Amino acid sequence: MPEIPDARTELDRLVAVTALLRAPGGCPWDAEQTHASLVQYLTEETHELIDAIEAGSREELIEELGDVLYQVVFHADIAAHTPGEEFTIQDVAAHMTAKMVGRHPHVFGDLDLSTAGDVENAWDSFKAVEKPERTSVLDGVPLGMPALALADKLLGKAAKLGVAPAAAPVPATEDELGAELLALVAGAKAQGLDAERALRTALRALRADITAAESDTQAPARTE
Repeated sequence: MPEIPDARTELDRLVAVTALLRAPGGCPWDAEQTHASLVQYLTEETHELIDAIEAGSREELIEELGDVLYQVVFHADIAAHTPGEEFTIQDVAAHMTAKMVGRHPHVFGDLDLSTAGDVENAWDSFKAVEKPERTSVLDGVPLGMPALALADKLLGKAAKLGVAPAAAPVPATEDELGAELLALVAGAKAQGLDAERALRTALRALRADITAAESDTQAPARTE
C-alpha cells in the first residue's frame, strides 16, 4: 500500500497524491477518467464554489476552492500521461504566470494606468497582443455560459462598439433587482414562455449587431 507522499508544500503533496491515485495500483476510477468525463464534475464544483462565495463560511470556501483546484491538478495529471499532450501542472502554472505578466504592463512595465477603469478599458488591447489570431471581440466568449452571464459579457463588448441596446430602468439594489428578475421569469413561465431561450434569442441578435459593427469599423474608408 503506497504511503501518503512527503512534499515541500501542501500543493506539491496534492499533486503527488493525485499521481498516486491515477498510477497502477491506485484507484481504478481515477485511472479511467478523461478530460471529457470530468467536465460534469468541473461544472458542479464551480457552481458549489459560487455558492460558497455568495453564502458560505470560511471553511466552506476553503473546501470548495480545494475541489476546483483538484480538478485542475487532475486534468494536468491526465495530460502528463496522454500522448500528444504531455504537459504538467508546472506547465499550466508557467503559462498562467506569463499571461498575467503580459496582461499587466502597468505593473511589470512602463504603462501608466492609475485606475481600475483605465485597466478595464485597456484589457482588450492587452489580450490582442497575446492572441493576434483573434480578429473579433467575440472570439473566446463561450456561448455555453448561462444566458445572464453571457448577456453581461456581450453587453460589454457591444458598448465598446456603440451598439449596446438602451438600458431599461432598474431597482436601486441587487435584492430588488433579483426579485424583479424572478417575477419576470415567473410571468414568462405562467405564459408558457422559456425565459432562458428568449434571452439567448435576443443575444444572437446582439451578436449579429456586434459582428456588423466590427465589419463597418474594419471596412476601408470610401474615397470620392
